[in-house]
Amino acid sequence: MEDHLSDFAAAGPAPRTALVPGRHNILGVAITATDYARTCAAVRQAAVARQPLTVTALAVHGVMTGALDAEHRRRLNALDLVVPDGQPVRWALNLMFRAGLKDRVYGPDLTLRICQMAEAEGLPIAFYGSKPEVLDDLRENLLARFPNLKIAAMLPSRFRRVGPEEQAAIAQDLAESGAQILFVGLGCPRQEVWVYEHRETLRMPQLAVGAAFDFHAARLAQAPGWMQDRGLEWLFRLFREPRRLWRRYLLLNPLYVTLLLLQAVGLRRVSEDAETPLPRYEGYA
Repeated sequence: MEDHLSDFAAAGPAPRTALVPGRHNILGVAITATDYARTCAAVRQAAVARQPLTVTALAVHGVMTGALDAEHRRRLNALDLVVPDGQPVRWALNLMFRAGLKDRVYGPDLTLRICQMAEAEGLPIAFYGSKPEVLDDLRENLLARFPNLKIAAMLPSRFRRVGPEEQAAIAQDLAESGAQILFVGLGCPRQEVWVYEHRETLRMPQLAVGAAFDFHAARLAQAPGWMQDRGLEWLFRLFREPRRLWRRYLLLNPLYVTLLLLQAVGLRRVSEDAETPLPRYEGYA
């Protein structure tokens, strides 16, 4: 991997209130028009200061969870950084808002860049989600790549309903681990719910990065670079997991394009309401 440490220095520190250089309404979800350098700089700033920062990387599926669910949309819009993980999301920002983004902020690549920065800065990190065996492989592979990386905690998902008391215990374990950056891999939308509900109780950056755990544990293959660049990663994943993913891609992808066209011509307007209080979620974790 290329050395990206100069990106962090170039972007410079910024207060939390200034970490959203441009948020744009994509189907009611406020997507941040940002890049790797500014995202990594924001995470570093919050980690060093031991301040909360909530980050999620959304592709089309993640955007559609908010577009079709008003309650979840309010959660997403209350997060600090909602970055464009998918090429179609980046394209929408560029075409509709002239964002000028040259690249997406892909969750698995963001994970590696943050790990590189954490190793250089001596910042301990933690992981929450997935299975114990996946976390074991993830630890081994990350330490092979970043030998001085400090991994303070790795907590697997419970894969069952988790009530408020147990959620609080999980959060306390993470807080007491000494970690200054937390990666959350519970799957969309559960990971965004977790990050939202612990956005003030955990004094560290939390990044919802989805399949990054499986990718970097070498449990799940990534699409070739040329497919990723052309927005065809969904086709690669559909081919490999058709029974699990066919609804997500064959139904949601065309709906995403249709709703974007309606928004572009002014026939669909959705607010970015992030103010209404939400009931606490008691779901699987």
